[in-house]
Amino acid sequence: VQLQASGGGSVQPGGSLRLSCAASGFTLGDFSLGWFRQAPGKERELISCVTRSDDNTWYADSVQGRFTISRDTSKKMLYLQMNSLKPEDTAVYYCAADYPPIGCTPDGMDYWGQGTQVTVSS
Repeated sequence: VQLQASGGGSVQPGGSLRLSCAASGFTLGDFSLGWFRQAPGKERELISCVTRSDDNTWYADSVQGRFTISRDTSKKMLYLQMNSLKPEDTAVYYCAADYPPIGCTPDGMDYWGQGTQVTVSS
């Protein structure tokens, strides 16, 4: 099982980025899929999760209404569309997968991608 995150970069406040996570070695629909982030000096936090059903999504309050999680099971891809970015969104972002597909927790994910840096600054 492998997860490969990409799409990070530097953007000005108010800008947008789309993170991608390429999965291999497992069926996306069989796992919970989450996006986490870790800012310098802070603990890793869950920001979004999608479980068995594509309609069952969760967002942290800090990103609700600005970020959208989605997946393409045929392409084995997980995405995070990030709009209206703020400086406090600056962090390393990770994708992760967990079985069974009932939820996401920072300490409970089975597989992790390598992280991609997002920097929001003027």
